Amino acid sequence: MKVAVIGCGNVSVMHFNALNDNPDTEIVAVADIKPERADKKAEEFGARAYYDFDTLLENEELDCVHICTPHYLHTPMAIKALENGINVLLEKPCSVSKKEIEELRTAEKASGKQLGICFQNRYNACVREAKRIIDSGKMGAVKSVRAFVTWMRDKEYYSDDWHGTLDKECGGVMINQSIHTMDLLQYLGGRCKKVTAHVSTDKFRGIIEVEDTANALLELENGASAVFYATLAFAENSEVFIEISLENGKLRLEGEKLYSIDKDGKFTEITSKTDVVYHGQSYWGSGHSALIDDYYYCLKSGEKFEIDAVEGGRAAMIVAACYESSKNGTPIEITEGV
Repeated sequence: MKVAVIGCGNVSVMHFNALNDNPDTEIVAVADIKPERADKKAEEFGARAYYDFDTLLENEELDCVHICTPHYLHTPMAIKALENGINVLLEKPCSVSKKEIEELRTAEKASGKQLGICFQNRYNACVREAKRIIDSGKMGAVKSVRAFVTWMRDKEYYSDDWHGTLDKECGGVMINQSIHTMDLLQYLGGRCKKVTAHVSTDKFRGIIEVEDTANALLELENGASAVFYATLAFAENSEVFIEISLENGKLRLEGEKLYSIDKDGKFTEITSKTDVVYHGQSYWGSGHSALIDDYYYCLKSGEKFEIDAVEGGRAAMIVAACYESSKNGTPIEITEGV
């Protein structure tokens, strides 16, 4: 399959390496508004370099594009590719507003093509096993969930032309770093029906236009409740913590480890962190290659890729509602829309 990667920044490394290792894909084109970045990746992977997305679409016959650009471009670029009859694998967030999510879902449905969203942590062994256990019902119904992201960013991180900006990043820790954890919270704990949230800029006030700290209270459709906390003001990038309380015990995910905790408080390690080669930061998880391989398996076999605009858009819906709640000071109902 002929593939193009749009955006040659940090996260694109995960995509380039996974595509290069996949026997079913050929990287034929790359695009970036910074010519030196596009030229470098084109030379590295034997592809053609473009400095404009529209020019690439006009000149290439593609099976799929990978979109790894700043957030504000995700939905418009994805819709344009779908309208051109091209499959899309889209970095998170898929969209930056409820309106965009609905537009993306409509475009995917109308195109007949497959749109996939990169929530790669769903492919971590600990998450897959936790999901299996929860769905089996052997530990009973979900009662509550708590999730914490305590990471570190510095001034240098915000020294480029888009991180920390409202018009391009379109949010901070909530929409960028911790949306993965929000996705896992609702994937494992249950879909969200209402959220009350607060976001603030605690560490980088006066430096960035977006939040570096966020917390939320979620009401889930199954009757469970969840609390969520994320910050970039910590001193290190610690492992993400998610704990699901069930009727017959608890499941705790710490990074890529999974523990079960019985009613007496006894811990049992179910999965350990696997020995993998990380193409990016280790705290991004090890699932990018597995997700990308699964996506292309679905394209080749005709099966439906699970994390599409509907499923993958749910975390973005929650994030959009969190921002609205924080702005208005009221709980916000989550509606699926299209």
